[in-house]
Amino acid sequence: MTPPASLLVSPDPAAPEYVRVTPASAGWNLLHFAARRLRAGQTWPFDTGAHEFALVVLGGVCAVASSRGEWPRLGRRPHVFAGLPYALYLPRRTTFTLTALDDQVDLAYGWCATDQDHPAALITPAQSPIELRGGGNASRQINGLLLPGFDCHRLIVVEVYTPAGNWSSYPPHKHDVHRLSPSGAVLEADLEEVYFYKFGRVGAEHDPGAGYAYQQVYTRDGRLNHLLQPRHDDVVLVPEGYHPVAVAPGYHGYYLNFLAGSAQSLANADDPALAWVRANWPPLDPRLPLVSPAQEPDA
Repeated sequence: MTPPASLLVSPDPAAPEYVRVTPASAGWNLLHFAARRLRAGQTWPFDTGAHEFALVVLGGVCAVASSRGEWPRLGRRPHVFAGLPYALYLPRRTTFTLTALDDQVDLAYGWCATDQDHPAALITPAQSPIELRGGGNASRQINGLLLPGFDCHRLIVVEVYTPAGNWSSYPPHKHDVHRLSPSGAVLEADLEEVYFYKFGRVGAEHDPGAGYAYQQVYTRDGRLNHLLQPRHDDVVLVPEGYHPVAVAPGYHGYYLNFLAGSAQSLANADDPALAWVRANWPPLDPRLPLVSPAQEPDA
């Protein structure tokens, strides 16, 4: 399939489902992604059909009643810079109704076709491992949700926090060819990926203000070379190629990654011109972690 002319998807702030990506709109084969807001008492019904589905509570508290079980209270943080995530995985052929329990409910969700059945699963903050990666001004925080090895078919979901002024997804890496070692281990997976952005002003992280990042999506042969400026609630599509990020000073950056493709794996390949950086990381940025269980004393 052919990627769209622009890999930047901007939100419609007036719509309940304020951003949406489909395989047809993205020019790829598998991954759907969307985000929506609800106020207290509002409901949202959904049928996963022939897809596996994952939901991340970005902010607020909600309840889910489904054909696979009930979860009377999902979420705790008011926004993504105020704590760790809740997520819910649901298999194909699941119907559910989500009900907002407060006025701050902000949800992101992704789904992709599957021919497999896996159990429904709740992921709590206690089950979301924190990894601090990189060094110096390329330090960032990764919160795992549906990591490789999670009991599902294709979906992978992580949150990434980048301190103001730092780089992320660096050195540039790609995952657009399915490659196996002689023993059958995945050396690189062919993955479709979305970056869904939020920003928080330093010292007042609930305020996205004028925060932004720059993200390049490029191939070494020059077939693809986009330089994008995502802002709050924007989505960047990564159909192939390397895709580093730089966050402007003054605002911390957050992005939610949903991926799906040839394997439930994050195996990737660095840009060979910049791979040497990994061996020369300075110490981690002391501002990390940007979010932690310490923010939530009632956890």
